[in-house]
Amino acid sequence: MELLKTPLKDCFILKPSVFQDERGFFYETYNQKLFQKITGLNIDFVQDNQSISSKGVLRGLHFQRGDMAQAKLVRVAKGKVLDIVVDIRKYSETFGKSFSIILDDVENLQLFVPRGFAHGFITLSEQSIFSYKCDNFYDKASEGGIIYNDATLALDWHLPKEEFIVSAKDQELPSFKEAIS
Repeated sequence: MELLKTPLKDCFILKPSVFQDERGFFYETYNQKLFQKITGLNIDFVQDNQSISSKGVLRGLHFQRGDMAQAKLVRVAKGKVLDIVVDIRKYSETFGKSFSIILDDVENLQLFVPRGFAHGFITLSEQSIFSYKCDNFYDKASEGGIIYNDATLALDWHLPKEEFIVSAKDQELPSFKEAIS
């Protein structure tokens, strides 16, 4: 497994070692000892989630506040998504900055999203299976979010707006400025 940096502080990409032959391929999606060795982080992931989405489904930008904040290790088991993170840690040198990456079932890259980041993705393939580990349990009372089309962030979701499928809940999220105040 190889660690690749992103422009955002504490956010990084993991590139797995893939073993392939005529039968197909194999790789470890997570190994606690190896994760700790290459990242220097001792994280106890306590929840594992998966979603299935069709093309154009946009989920996010979500986060949890305070003691219930979550770090996530995200990957795509099937299909292709554009994954976007925004640093919402006011003390961070990369506060307000975003990063996007294509995650798919070909390269099998994983993105580590630290606590204090808003996170979302949009499915670019006909269907995706998106999987992520969290280091804290979901808590509805601590949930927050930023509207996907926030003018301050000006995120490029790689699909025309007409193709977006966004939940009513996500359409009601506040702006970046409102969410961080």
